[in-house]
Amino acid sequence: MPPASSHLSPAFPGRAPWGTAGKLRAWQQAAMERYLTEHPRDFLAVATPGAGKTTFALTLASWLLHHHVVQQVTVVAPTEHLKKQWAEAAARIGIKLDPGYSAGPLGREYHGVAVTYAGVGVRPMLHRNRCEQRKTLVILDEIHHAGDSRSWGEACLEAFEPATRRLALTGTPFRSDTNPIPFVQYGEDADGIRRSVADYTYGYGNALADGVVRPVIFLSYSGNMRWRTKAGDEIEARLGEPMTKDAISQAWRTALDPRGDWIPSVLSAADRRLTEVRRAIPDAGALVIATDQDSARSYAKLLREITGEKPTVVLSDDSGASDRIEEFRQSGDRWLVAVRMVSEGVDVPRLAVGVYATTISTPLFFAQAVGRFVRSRRRGETASVFLPTVPSLLGFAHEMELQRDHVLDKPRRGGDEDPYAEEADLLKEAERQQDEDTGEQDQLPFEALESDAVFDRVMYDGAEFGMQAHPGSEEEQDYLGIPGLLEPDQVQMLLQRRQARQIAHSRKKPAEEADLLELPAERRPVVTHRELQELRRELHGLVGAYSHQTGKPHGVIHTELRRACGGPPTAEATAGQLRQRIDRVRDWATRMR
Repeated sequence: MPPASSHLSPAFPGRAPWGTAGKLRAWQQAAMERYLTEHPRDFLAVATPGAGKTTFALTLASWLLHHHVVQQVTVVAPTEHLKKQWAEAAARIGIKLDPGYSAGPLGREYHGVAVTYAGVGVRPMLHRNRCEQRKTLVILDEIHHAGDSRSWGEACLEAFEPATRRLALTGTPFRSDTNPIPFVQYGEDADGIRRSVADYTYGYGNALADGVVRPVIFLSYSGNMRWRTKAGDEIEARLGEPMTKDAISQAWRTALDPRGDWIPSVLSAADRRLTEVRRAIPDAGALVIATDQDSARSYAKLLREITGEKPTVVLSDDSGASDRIEEFRQSGDRWLVAVRMVSEGVDVPRLAVGVYATTISTPLFFAQAVGRFVRSRRRGETASVFLPTVPSLLGFAHEMELQRDHVLDKPRRGGDEDPYAEEADLLKEAERQQDEDTGEQDQLPFEALESDAVFDRVMYDGAEFGMQAHPGSEEEQDYLGIPGLLEPDQVQMLLQRRQARQIAHSRKKPAEEADLLELPAERRPVVTHRELQELRRELHGLVGAYSHQTGKPHGVIHTELRRACGGPPTAEATAGQLRQRIDRVRDWATRMR
């Protein structure tokens, strides 16, 4: 095989055979070298959203075309917008793809086609015949979509089995189900569980260290929710407290209801954050990811009232959706409101603030949604994502830097039990019994009645900061006002300062931020996962002792503590909330003596 950088390409005049829109990043270069050393028929590249998978794939396509390993290229993308985006990116390096191809001979001016998984599902034999007639490179973008339905997976297998080369790309190589992904290799781990095996991996943690992606600040909001169940009962609960699965869903939907106070408060807070970011990044934009079209329109109306500007609205059935996204990308407008279609693959690098206003709760969708905000244009940019205080979302936020694989087999149960799950389990069991007693007679549609918002916490780099506060408060503004251009360690330092000031204020002890930051790291009021575990362990031990002293069940004591101190369940409580509960249960125990 000829050397990779031997001479200019006759197929693409004036360009090197590794021609790209710019210089390759280190990971892209390393992935190219891995591929050209092994020349596999199938290659799975896993790279975090925003890292540059498209550039890597098209650079490889250019090399393979130039060296006559393949004669044509087929790109398969999840959406109509993305196939057009691929065609535009390919054109910039001299590869002409037809994004409007449907059938018949391809024009001589094209090097291949860009199609969707749905299109392949409709006419798999058309694409198989094309692969059989000419040596073909198939680029399967976000290949986990090929497992979305059995028909799509089977169609991809049928269509591209004869392909000369297949390059699979994804930022999220895992799925929430166990449907196998075509052309992906699976290997057994030490526990006998089959997991996807990538040929090259470039995770979020690596990309963050290289400055390729932005660090993400997550801001979560709790609040009191009131709704009417299908059975006609009115329920009131605090978002984030332990509930049944159905109750969590209903509380979550209540929070996102545009007629309540939660979503307007969060949108207003996100817009204030955007204003701060735009001081340093004038064209910074924000995105609301909505559950459905009606909600998207309602959120757009609220944003117009909040900002005085009309946001861009993109709906999945809108024939001009791609044009609207492109117009927003090129503009300096503040807000984009969209349903699911903007959650994946859409390249709007100026998006810096997001509101996760959807009830979709899979790790794959969450990772792809957050991926819309992490693409870095210059050093120092940060991303801010606003979330409802829902346990699953908080868990996804904490796991941003973990590399995950697609698991075909359900993990075996076992291992240590979580002692802090006891309170949630007790309440879930009680609510399950209540639900069974209610029955299903005279059921009414779910109806959101009332909601309010409470600033809950900030999550960054595995640590939690903040204390619960009302929207518009000084405590909330401490975090909304973080400058828009900061290095990751500077973000950490500022969050530590905010935490120090708030802890000092809450304890009514004067303390200067500078003095606190001069302390050794182990004495600073910074909260890590380990420190949170120690606080939870201390609280659990005190609750156990108090339970023995009073005869009250653990779950009842935890409920009384939350009622007295406020806040979410122990597993989701901040360090300040845990310390407050520790002090309260100690006070109770002292009074008993």
